[in-house]
Amino acid sequence: MKTLLIANQKGGCGKTLTAITLASALANKGYKVALADADQQKSSLQWLKLRPTTAPSIIPVDWRDEQSIGESPKKVDWLIIDAPGALSSEQAQQLIAESHALIVPLQASFFDIDSTRRFLKQIEDIKRIRKGKVEIQLLANRVKTGASSQTQIQEFFDKIEQQPIAWINERSAYAQLAMQGLSVFDKNQKQFLIIQQQWEPILKQLLGQNVGQDKQDWF
Repeated sequence: MKTLLIANQKGGCGKTLTAITLASALANKGYKVALADADQQKSSLQWLKLRPTTAPSIIPVDWRDEQSIGESPKKVDWLIIDAPGALSSEQAQQLIAESHALIVPLQASFFDIDSTRRFLKQIEDIKRIRKGKVEIQLLANRVKTGASSQTQIQEFFDKIEQQPIAWINERSAYAQLAMQGLSVFDKNQKQFLIIQQQWEPILKQLLGQNVGQDKQDWF
């Protein structure tokens, strides 16, 4: 089983959106996927309750109780973890201990950039991070076309010498589909296929395909 953690200590940066989109993408590619919700708001679990039986199934896992962290279904190909907002050091250490890779979503705002900077500093001494056993990737999320704040977030990426693995634009389709327990990967119309293309760099690296980056595959 390969485990992917979606986390940042900043609320509202799109962690749940990222988690459900990637879970759906992998399920639609034929993998057996479980989605673990560690957030007390249980947004991912609520989304799964709405998911129609006609869509590829995703197994719900409730990790809201810290004692349940680590429990997962057997014979699963992928476990996607939706971390809580305001993630404490202890919670981060617990969840990272279960993970092979970490995606950190952030929006193009001062608050997201500042929070992400502190989060990356907070986790850098965790043993699995320090030893390079968990690949960390940044995800520019909910990017508004032509927003002046894009310059600020690009300066942040340049400063830490790590570019985001993908830039995901703000789209109303995400929220509209989420209310039906769906994601853009559950649709095959042209407008959704265009949106899916923004996620391809992540999926290619998750699945071990060459995307022209210097880093090795995550798994």
